[in-house]
Formats: sequence, C-alpha cells, structure tokens
Amino acid sequence: MLVETKNLVKRYGDTLAVDNVNLAIDEGEVFGLLGPNGAGKTTIINMLLGLTKVDGGEIHIFGKRVNGNREDVSRQIGIVPQDLAIYNDLTAAENATFFGRLYGLKGALLKERVAEALAFTGLSDKATVFPKKFSGGMKRRLNIACALVHHPRLIIMDEPTVGIDPQSRNHILSSVLELHAKGSTIIYTSHYMEEVEELCSRVAIMDQGRIIALGSKDELKELVSSEDRIVVELAGVNYTLVDEVKKIQGVKDCLLSDSTLTILAVQNNSLISQVVDRITGTGAQVVSLSAQKPTLESVFLTLTGKNLRD
Repeated sequence: MLVETKNLVKRYGDTLAVDNVNLAIDEGEVFGLLGPNGAGKTTIINMLLGLTKVDGGEIHIFGKRVNGNREDVSRQIGIVPQDLAIYNDLTAAENATFFGRLYGLKGALLKERVAEALAFTGLSDKATVFPKKFSGGMKRRLNIACALVHHPRLIIMDEPTVGIDPQSRNHILSSVLELHAKGSTIIYTSHYMEEVEELCSRVAIMDQGRIIALGSKDELKELVSSEDRIVVELAGVNYTLVDEVKKIQGVKDCLLSDSTLTILAVQNNSLISQVVDRITGTGAQVVSLSAQKPTLESVFLTLTGKNLRD
C-alpha cells in the first residue's frame, strides 16, 4: 500500500471540507478521485503533500507518516497542480531543469531527465521556447514534464485537463495510460467522468467532503445495475415535464439540462412508453430517446441526485 488515510478531517470555520475520509491506494494503480468542484478533492491532495494542516486523522505515504516526514515524502512525489506551476521567463527546458534541481538532480543525469521529460510530453521541439508562447494545452504538458523529471514513486494529477484543447487533452490521457503501463502509481482527480472511466482502475466518488462510494468501475456500476438510464432529446421544452415524469411509478429521478432530459428508473420494459406519453402530454416533443448502460455518471446521479457538473 503506497498511500493510506485514516479518518482524515479538514475544517474551514464551520465548514467540514473533508469529512472522515479513508483511502488505501496500492502501488501501481491509477486511483481516481471523482467529484464536482468543491467536493474536497484538492484539499485532500494538499493534505497528502503536507501543504494543508490536518485537523483530524492520519496520512501515511510510502509507509511513513507525512507529519514529521514531509520533506522525505515530498521528494518522491510528482505533483501536477490544478493551477499551472511554471515560469514564463524560463524556457521549457529551463523550467524542467529548475524543478529537477529542486529534487536534487544535477549534471548529466539532470540533462538526461529533462530531455526525457520533454520528449514524453511531446515538447522536445519546444525546449528553447518560452511558455508565454504556448497554448494552454502545451503549458499543461510542460507542467507534467516538470512533475515527472525526477522519476517520482507517486504522481498526483489534480484536474490536469481543465480548459485545454482536445489534442493536448488526448496527449495527456495517453501519457497517463503509458505511465500506468510502466508501473507508476497515480492519483488522478477530475470532474470529467469520461476521463476517470478511461484511466482509473479504482474510483472514489466524493461529494461535500465525503467519500460516498469507492471501488472498481464495475463495482460502482453494480450499484445501479438494476436501473435504466433514459436520455431524451426534446424540442419545445415545457418545464412542467420534470414534475410530470417524476410522478411515474418506478422513476427515481429526473433532470432537465437545456433540451436533454435524463431519467433514472427501475428496469421496466413498459416504463419507456409511459415516459414518452407523459412527455408528449405536456406539449413537449421527443426528438430522440435512448436507454443507456450504467456509467459512473449514472452512479453519481443516483447517489447524489445531481449531475457531476452541477
């Protein structure tokens, strides 16, 4: 076990930001922390790094308690923060070199690791370019290069694909899969369901500072295996239809976002026809309808009653 937290607590005044969180992360796995902004993901990361005071509970990383061993533990961690941690007045290679030196690298080994990190993130041809000339996605990739230059035992990626172009996003996701194939241990936080579903072997779903579900993707989906998730595209939306659909026996929840209606219901072959009848009865028109297999999105919706990005 590489990372373990026991009854982890963090308070900000009267707000309980992290509420008795217990995690156990094995070496070599990609562990996902999934939840909306404000769920407590970044606070947990900052406590793992020793940057935020722990108000209750314990953290052990590499078998050592973080409190009292912060420097030794931190040297073996690579952090890709949500906010960019690069210097615009240093070139890409100089940024990676700077962070390599912070971790004790020097000489030929430092030069080798910098070249390796830039190659891994697809920035070799940008080594002498200043980040101010980079796109947002390239800056994110440089952020990752700086985190990997010292070959950390544990890599923490906190929302690494926020606000970037699709090409850089795909490059980052491919990089995570490659790191996993090489045996790296990664903690990956995101509020993008599809990323966590693609990358992570186990997932903790967080909401309001608590772990509300934890397990493999299949184990989490099993929580809603007896449900149907019906997605209806609408025209002529009538905002009374949510209440009307919720009145149907077997409907657990119903959410309207723009012109898309998402319904969670018990499995029932006759229920879809009832849904269509109820929708058209309100004056709305059904453009398309599909019943979907369980996803992490439907797990989150079932457990919290809201969409992840709400």
